[in-house]
Amino acid sequence: MHGYEMIQEIAERSGGAWKPSPGSVYPTLQLLEDEGLIVSATEGGKKLFSLTDAGRTAADEGPDAPWEDAGRGVDWDTVNEIRQAGFGLMEAFGQVWKTGSAEQREKALAVVNEARKKLYLILADED
Repeated sequence: MHGYEMIQEIAERSGGAWKPSPGSVYPTLQLLEDEGLIVSATEGGKKLFSLTDAGRTAADEGPDAPWEDAGRGVDWDTVNEIRQAGFGLMEAFGQVWKTGSAEQREKALAVVNEARKKLYLILADED
């Protein structure tokens, strides 16, 4: 696989709980290559990586894959509800910002700022 495919695969295997950044994946791939655990080959303009025999042995002897734990115990229905609520809020805010008057934008901004404060108050157990 190439680096981007690995990022997508990790995100999929973790159920979306973990999506590493390119800034963490590519240096790690370089380190693993320097250690002789993976090799790379350029194919179709992309750098593809594969395990060496030493890399396969290290993977077999090592701990469980980190994405195994990343999604464990996550209530995905609740996560999806939260995502939908957040996306819905941002969609409504964006619509007001794009098409609303200056007064409407000001009111929308106040609503979002108030909502943020109220969320933090929930953590503080205050009303």
